[in-house]
Amino acid sequence: MKIVSVINYKGGVGKTTITANLAAEMAYRGKKVLVIDLDPQTNLTFSFFKVDEWSKKYEKDKTIKFWFDSIIDGSNIPSFNNLIVSKDKIDIICSHLGLIDVDIELAAGLSSGTERQHRINYIRTYSYIKNELQKLSKAYDIVLFDCPPNFGIVTKNALISSDYYIVPAKMDYLSTLGINYLRNHVNRLVKDYNTYVEKDEDKVNPQFLGVIATMITVRNGEPIAAQKVYVEELSRSQIPVFESMIRVNNTVYASAPQYGIPVVMHSFSSGTTYDNIVDELERLTTEFIAKAGI
Repeated sequence: MKIVSVINYKGGVGKTTITANLAAEMAYRGKKVLVIDLDPQTNLTFSFFKVDEWSKKYEKDKTIKFWFDSIIDGSNIPSFNNLIVSKDKIDIICSHLGLIDVDIELAAGLSSGTERQHRINYIRTYSYIKNELQKLSKAYDIVLFDCPPNFGIVTKNALISSDYYIVPAKMDYLSTLGINYLRNHVNRLVKDYNTYVEKDEDKVNPQFLGVIATMITVRNGEPIAAQKVYVEELSRSQIPVFESMIRVNNTVYASAPQYGIPVVMHSFSSGTTYDNIVDELERLTTEFIAKAGI
């Protein structure tokens, strides 16, 4: 089982779109897929479920927030198996708007007296998801996290449990600016965590698979010059970039959450722009599978 975090500090870069469509395409190819929505905005959740369905069936006790709340409250902690719901051959753990408060409550568990107590609390707090996913190691080929645009405790839980992380990004100044900053944060987290663990087998090492260029404006089969500059700049900076890029199309991507279906699962007429978008997502999935060794 491979575990991958999808993350970017900058919002509006297509992070959820990439997560949902990678999951849908891999499930279509016969992979056993689990997606976990860690973003309080719940956009990934609503890429698969309509709001009314989520409210009636899952909001109360089928979300990652309910799981974290159970940990914080010290009540009966459900297993991920109790939270998972299925849609179109994809297993999903939904998010919740209230997840935004969980980081603050989890942080309270990090403050304690002695150095030994601090080490114990640190490992426990950042290993919650890692420990739970170990129970599912035989059940899935791939687990994808849609991470929030921050570096809080929930995000760190995802990264600590991950084999890899990817960064969807628009090819503009603001969207690419924070990529090295993010990578340095991940490296520092890994270093700190591995300093606290006692056994080598408990150490973690999430690898940066690369940047996925999103919202590309395509002319004559290539990104426009203004965006190509940033792709080349990332490569010069030794930042890996996926060869597959995803073009901008607000019409087709906007419709997906409304109908509860990721773009790659739609049927479009051959030769249309929509058909080209699906082709791009399929090529991205093939490249992702190869890079992650799924």
